[in-house]
Amino acid sequence: MKTMTGGDAVYHTLRAAGVECVFGIPSQQNLGLYDAFCRHGGIRVVGTRHEQGAVHAADGYARATGRLGVAVVSTGPGTANAIQGLYEAGFASSRVLLITTQVDTIHLGKGRGYIHDAEGQTAMLRSVTRTTELVRHVEDIARVLQHVITDIHTGRPQPGACEIPTDLLLAETAALPITWSPPTPQAPDSAALDEAATALAQARRPLIWVGGGGVGAAGELRQLAETLSAPVVSSLNGRGILPHDHPLYVGCQTNVPAFNELLAEADLVLAVGTRFQAVASQYWQQPMPGKLIHLDADPGVIGRNYAVSTALVGDAARGMEELLKRLPREGDGTRDGLFLERAAQLRAQLIQGAEKMVGRDHEQIVGALNRLRPVDSPVVGDATITVNTWGHYLLNFALPRLAHYSTGLAIGPALPLAIGAAIGSDRPTLALHGDGGVMLNIAEIATAVQEQLPLILCVFNDQGYGVLRELQRLSTGREYAVDLHTPDFVALARAMGMPGEQVQSAAGFEAVLKRALATAGPYLIEVDLRALEPIRMFG
Repeated sequence: MKTMTGGDAVYHTLRAAGVECVFGIPSQQNLGLYDAFCRHGGIRVVGTRHEQGAVHAADGYARATGRLGVAVVSTGPGTANAIQGLYEAGFASSRVLLITTQVDTIHLGKGRGYIHDAEGQTAMLRSVTRTTELVRHVEDIARVLQHVITDIHTGRPQPGACEIPTDLLLAETAALPITWSPPTPQAPDSAALDEAATALAQARRPLIWVGGGGVGAAGELRQLAETLSAPVVSSLNGRGILPHDHPLYVGCQTNVPAFNELLAEADLVLAVGTRFQAVASQYWQQPMPGKLIHLDADPGVIGRNYAVSTALVGDAARGMEELLKRLPREGDGTRDGLFLERAAQLRAQLIQGAEKMVGRDHEQIVGALNRLRPVDSPVVGDATITVNTWGHYLLNFALPRLAHYSTGLAIGPALPLAIGAAIGSDRPTLALHGDGGVMLNIAEIATAVQEQLPLILCVFNDQGYGVLRELQRLSTGREYAVDLHTPDFVALARAMGMPGEQVQSAAGFEAVLKRALATAGPYLIEVDLRALEPIRMFG
C-alpha cells in the first residue's frame, strides 16, 4: 500500500484547490509541510519576515486574483502574530486560509508547558475566522482541510484556519486520491427575483450601490446598470467594478453630505454585495428610500443596517444574471432623465471638492499616478491622510480587483497586502503608506527585494501620525504623542537592497515615478509632506 505523510496530504489538498502560491515562515513545528513543498514543487513558497505579513500577503493575493490566499505559520507565537491579518481579511471579506500547527498529539491539551504550547489557540483563531478546525489524526488532514476551504468559498468569503499537530505532518497515512470542487454559486429565490425585477422595471429613479461583494460580477453589473439607466455608486472595495469614466458611475464618496441629495431623490436602491459600513453610510444616517433591494451572499447582512423591501440571498453574478433575464431589454421610457443629469453633476462636484481639499501639489501627484501607471496596476492604500483623500477619491480605476486598502482602518497592512497583490497580478503594484504605518511591517521590504517584485512603495512622510494630529486639533486643540522619529527611509530601503529616492515636489514625484516604473524589481519613493501644500482633510 502506498503511503504519504501528513505534509503530503496538505500539499495535495492545496493543489486540488488550485493553490499555486503560499506565504509563510518555516519553523521547527511546520518542517514536515515545508519538506512536502520542497519535494513536490508546483507551489511557490514566499517567505515573509513576520507572520502578520504572511497573512496580509495572502489576503492581498486573494483580493487581486479572486483565488484562495494561503498563509503557513506555526503554533503559539506564530499564530498569535497572524491574528491581525485574519481580522483584516475577515473585515474585507477575503478568501484566506491559515494553516498552522499545534504541539505534538502526546502533549495536546495537557498544558504542560511544552515549547510553543498554546491551549487557547483554537478559541483565539475562531474569534477572527468563520471556521477553525483542529486535526487530531493524520488520516483526517485532507478531509478537514477540504471542509475549511469549502467554507471559505461558501457565501460571503471569510477566512478560515486549520491547526495540525506537528507530529502529524511527518506521520504516514494511506496515499489516496485527493480532489476538491468549489461550491456552486447560488442564485436567489425565484419569487424574490420576480418581485425585485418588477420593482426595478417600474422605478423612475433607480440607483445601484455596489460593494466589494460585486467584484466578481463586473460584466453583469455593467449590463444591469445600462439596462436600467441607473447611476452606480460604489464602496471603496467596489471601485473599478464600473470603470471610473463610465457615464453612469457617480464615484465612491457616499460619505459626503452632498451625496444625500441624490440618494433622497432615488425612488429605489439596488444594493449589491455591500453591508453599508459605518463611514460609507455616514453612520447609517443617510435617507435611504423606502424601496431597498439588497442582493448579498450573506443573509446576515441583509436588513442589518437598513430595512429592505426585497431580500435577494445569493451570489452577485447569479443574482444579476437572473434579474437581467426578467427585465425588458429596451427601456420603457419611464426613467427620469433629470435624475441622470444630477448624478453626472454630482460626480463632477465630488471630484472638484476632492481636488480643492488636497491642494495643487497633491492634485499633481495623483494626476501623475493616473497618467503613468499601467491601467491594470493594483494600488494598495494604508490608513493615512493621502489615501483617505486623493487615494480614495481621485485615483482612477478602470478594472475591478485593482483598488485595495486597509478595510479595517488599521495602519500597517498596505506593504504586505501589496506584496500579495503584486505576486497575484504579476503587474506593477503601488503601496501608499504614511511614515507611521509603514514602520509596522517595514521588514517586508526584504521580502519584496528577495522576490524581486514589481512593487513601488510610496512613503508620505510628515514625521508623525497625521490623521491623529488633525483629530486632536479638532477634539482638544492639543497635540500629544503623535510626533515620531522617522528613519531615513531611502537609506533604510537601500540597506535592504531596494533602490529609492526622496522627493520634495510634485514635479519631483512624477520624475521619480517614471524611473520606478522603468526599474525591474521594487522601488521606494519617499515624499516629504512638509515641503508640499498641506491637505485640508478636515477643512
